[in-house]
Amino acid sequence: MLAKQKVMTLLRFVIVTVIALTLFLAAIKIAPNYIEFFSVKKVLVSTSKKPSFNSMTKAEIVQLFDQIAGTNYITVVNGRDLIFTTGANDSKVIGIQYEVVEPLIFNLSALMDFEASSGE
Repeated sequence: MLAKQKVMTLLRFVIVTVIALTLFLAAIKIAPNYIEFFSVKKVLVSTSKKPSFNSMTKAEIVQLFDQIAGTNYITVVNGRDLIFTTGANDSKVIGIQYEVVEPLIFNLSALMDFEASSGE
């Protein structure tokens, strides 16, 4: 009876270790995409905080976004991907939607949808 319990304990340990290691490796592959998303959101907000933002044309906003995104090493999106809307008090709001497919192992991939805007 004691030998059987030791084997089951070892088997449980191996299974739990494999599951934990798999989740850890998946988190390592996914984390950079979320870090870049938070950088994109920060660039959207900083672009919209410029004093002359509401009087800028769409081309100027795209150029400004590309400029700020370039200094923050953002490669997943660019100014052409911006979505222009109107918020409260007829103020301009810029947003972005994109998705990233991150291969994990074999034919298993993680699909992440990201959406951010400069407004509340």
